[in-house]
This record gives sequence, structure tokens and C-alpha cells, in this order.
Amino acid sequence: MTRRVRRGIERLLAGEAAHLRPLALGLIAHPASVTDDLTHSATALAEAGYDLRALFGPQHGARGEKQDNMVESEPYLDPVSGVPVHSLYGVVRKPTPEMLRGLDALLFDLQDVGVRIYTFVWTMALAMEACAEAGVRFVVLDRPNPVGGVIREGPLLRAGFESFVGLHPVPLRHGLTCGELALWLNAERGIGCELEVVGCDGWRRTMSWEDTGLPWVMPSPNLPTSESCRVYPGMVLLEGTNLSEGRGTTRPFELFGAPYLDAYALAERLRGELGPGVTLRPCHFEPTFQKHAGRICAGGQLHVTDARAFRSVHTAVAILAAVKALAPDEFAWRSPPYEYEAEKPPIDILWGSDTLRSGIDGMSSPTEILAGTEGEIGAFGRAVAPYLLYE
Repeated sequence: MTRRVRRGIERLLAGEAAHLRPLALGLIAHPASVTDDLTHSATALAEAGYDLRALFGPQHGARGEKQDNMVESEPYLDPVSGVPVHSLYGVVRKPTPEMLRGLDALLFDLQDVGVRIYTFVWTMALAMEACAEAGVRFVVLDRPNPVGGVIREGPLLRAGFESFVGLHPVPLRHGLTCGELALWLNAERGIGCELEVVGCDGWRRTMSWEDTGLPWVMPSPNLPTSESCRVYPGMVLLEGTNLSEGRGTTRPFELFGAPYLDAYALAERLRGELGPGVTLRPCHFEPTFQKHAGRICAGGQLHVTDARAFRSVHTAVAILAAVKALAPDEFAWRSPPYEYEAEKPPIDILWGSDTLRSGIDGMSSPTEILAGTEGEIGAFGRAVAPYLLYE
């Protein structure tokens, strides 16, 4: 496919933000921080003569080698450039004044996936706060939202349920790029840093990842394909349960199940309940690590047949309701700690309130559980409209 989209990093390297060239720069990056020829952004910037002084790694590490949920990276020196690599996932999740000392600007070049739970946008928000306090410019090198910019799903985060998987009232699937979200956070959530966004050229909100013509590079170890991203906005909720979300398999978030389920009874229960654009195939799998490692799980694989019609959050809620109905004694919510929250149930900070947990436990239908979220999403859409960069 002919490449249609140029990202912020390519525009910077093409000289379209020439005022940044003489500045001392830091870079928040990970393995998906690549240019159109798959050169890492740090390498490309150094080769182009930019003054790169420090690298910062988010969850999973700057090299992307770490698994999920409080698996941390130590600081080190980058073997290619020799600059320090600071971890922003661990005890320190906000850049310290010492980390920012000597920098004129901090570049943010992470490939996000458009989901509130994905921690990269909260790394961005905390880095923006740190830059505001230190007088350092914050520059988002924007990238496409791989699940598009039209559909929004799920509830807004409610006050009292803030965590590192949600710091501000954003829908589960928010439909924004990092640049757009940064503009809204900066103006409407009181961050107030010196913010610049180097936007994408050629991206449209209706585009799928395949439409961009860009190669897929894993932004984290358990999103190996763009297909896994399509189901992730809803299926990530399974992290808050004792269901396997497919970690330890080659199709995480598409596969799900547990040793206590009957795959065929589950498929029958879910007939007509999953919503449009998706088909469930009953199947069995054996995770090699994490939940139920080494045990045969019965469940299903989601096959998205129409990405524009598919609503992953509805599908995931339907799955949870069906599992609760079929296995009320075996199904359980995961206990804390989870993503540095030691008290609240993980499902509550994933959902953004306790309403999903109480709804499933009370045997409510997916429609009942999701009632009211459309109004929240509409209000959020109106609030962020002034900050949209793309049609």
C-alpha cells in the first residue's frame, strides 16, 4: 500500500519544525518510536544532528522488553548514543527536576492505542506537568490513533477512581491522538506547560491502521498486531478478572477463557449478544505465562468482521455478563495491587468507577450497564472539539 501518512517525527526530520534544531532535547520513546523506514527516532534525530541529551522510557521500558503491571526498568546508558535512559514506570512516573536539568525541550514520540487504560497518555500528562514546573517546552510528535478518531466508547473516569490507568475524566476509548489529548489536558485540566504539537500529515479520523500505509510495530509486548488493538479497548477489562485475556498466547486480547468454562456453552450464551461487526469462535488454548499458565483454558477468539461497526466495550461487557451467568461460583474479580493501586479493585480503576462490577454482580444486562455512557461521551466530544487537529 502506498504510504499516506507522515507522522510528527517525519515532519520534524524534514525540517518542518526547524526552531527545535538548536535546542537541547530529551525524548520519551519506545520500540514503536520509528520513522517510515523503521529507524528508531532517537537514532534518526542523532544522525540528523539534533542535540539529544536524554531518553525516557514508559511502561514496558524504552526497549519494550518488560511485561505488564508493575514490571519495572532500571536506568541505564543507551549503548548507541551514550545518553542516559530514565525510566518513567516505577516509583518515579513523573520526570524529576534532575532528569530535566539542561533540557530546553522534551519530545514525546510514543505510539498510543487510543484507550484510557493504556498508560502512555498518563506518562505524557505527568511529563507535561513536570515540564510546566521546570520551564521546559513539551513537544508532541503526533502519531495516528490506530483504532481511529471517530468512535468513542465506555464511561468517563469518575472522581475518586484516578490511578495510573486513568488520571483525568476521559472515555475508555477516547478517539483522540496524543497531540489532541495533550492540547485538551493542557488547556482544560490546568497543566499549563509550554506545549507544541507537530501533527501528522495525511491522517483522517476515519482511517484504520491499514489505511495509513504504515508498518505496525508493537507498542507493547501484548499488542502484536493491529487486530489486537481493535479488540483491546474492551477486552483489556478482562485484566480485572480471573479470566485469561490471552497473555501467554500469540493472540492476546483476541483469545480469552478460563479452565472452568465450557467454550460451546459460552458461545451459545453469547449468540446475538456481542454486538455488530464481530464473530466469536469457541476455542481452547494453554497460556505459557501469566493467568492459568500451563492449564487448558476454554473460551473463544474474537474475529472482527466490520471494524467500523464493532464496539469492543459492549462486546467485553457482554462476555463478562455471560461468564458470570454460566460460572457464578468460579468467576472472580482480580484483587489488588494493580498498576500501583493497592486498595481499589482493579476492575474499578479499569472501568473508571464501580458500576461495571456492581452491574455484573447484580446480573444486569450489558445495555443496563452501559446506559448513560452515550451522554457522557457526547459531552466529552463537545469538550474536546476545539482541540481536534484532524478531520
